[in-house]
Amino acid sequence: MARNQQDKRRPAEERQDELNEKMVSINRVSKTVKGGRILSFAALTVVGDGDGGIGMGKGKAREVPVAVQKAMQSARRGMVKVPLKNGTIQHTVIAKHGASTVMMKSAPPGTGIIAGGAMRAVFEVMGVKDVICKIVGSTNPYNVVRATIKGLTATRRPSELAAKRGKTIEEIVE
Repeated sequence: MARNQQDKRRPAEERQDELNEKMVSINRVSKTVKGGRILSFAALTVVGDGDGGIGMGKGKAREVPVAVQKAMQSARRGMVKVPLKNGTIQHTVIAKHGASTVMMKSAPPGTGIIAGGAMRAVFEVMGVKDVICKIVGSTNPYNVVRATIKGLTATRRPSELAAKRGKTIEEIVE
């Protein structure tokens, strides 16, 4: 039985080796206790498969490498798949998380990733080549990454929309 479990785990481990990992931010945080302050580090990372898969993770530990490792594991566990279209997103989308609002727009080939800070890291690891983005409001990396992933998961393929509305794909694309 142990052998079967190892065989099942092996493909998942191989897939994780193919993932792109990027650290978005590291914060030094402190907890005040009776005897003084306890310093620790909080890391925010994003992980992608280069083909529309994206995950965000947070990790916290007394040392930076341990915090980053925890964040990477958390990101791998929470990956979601986003439909891409020729290296860009399907359509324009606006998403909000907390005080951060993000606007993402598909772009023609050759445009590149026009995005700031935390959003750029998300698009680089998930394999998007051309996109235009804007952050309005708070640029807190935690909220920006969450809003970006929320917006990306809200995108739909034209075929999905056509099936949902009972129309043809040509009517949706117009």
